[in-house]
Amino acid sequence: MRAYRFLFMALLFVPLGAFGETYKIDTAHSRIAFSLHQFVSTVRGDFHRFSGTIEVDLEHPERSSVTARISVASIDTKNDMRNGHLQGEGWFDAGKYPTLAFKSTSFTKVDGKNYKLTGDLTLHGVTKPVTLNVVMNGPVEHPFNKKPLVGFKFTGKINRADFTVGKSGNVPVSEEVTLNGNAEFNK
Repeated sequence: MRAYRFLFMALLFVPLGAFGETYKIDTAHSRIAFSLHQFVSTVRGDFHRFSGTIEVDLEHPERSSVTARISVASIDTKNDMRNGHLQGEGWFDAGKYPTLAFKSTSFTKVDGKNYKLTGDLTLHGVTKPVTLNVVMNGPVEHPFNKKPLVGFKFTGKINRADFTVGKSGNVPVSEEVTLNGNAEFNK
């Protein structure tokens, strides 16, 4: 019984950040984008509706974890006809698969602020592991509300065929898709 009392007292003095703190994505200061080659040019797009959290362990960042959900219907390539085509059955099939989801499985420090974020991406009903290169900025204190912020800049590549996304017909479209963006998380 004495050991339990000691453990309880010890836990009272552990810094809160040691267990991890939950931060939510600030969508007004975040961007999730992609690009791929079509014919002789690059098509770029964004997803405008998404949500996510990060459990940050400041003492041991490698224990941190990220989850994200992205609305397929929010795809925007600055061309309404192409947006509708991408949301249709031949590509993302937003009616059947309305959400992309990511759940991290590891967060590994490379050096300095550089990390490898690996996780399971669920897209078009298929779940595959993906690895993103991440630059982590923060945490810092927001100058106005004095709450902590942490930011990620990320890049990576996936093969759309691995997720059975896209029937391009006679239009030459690359299978490799580049993902990039930034995500600001706050408490």
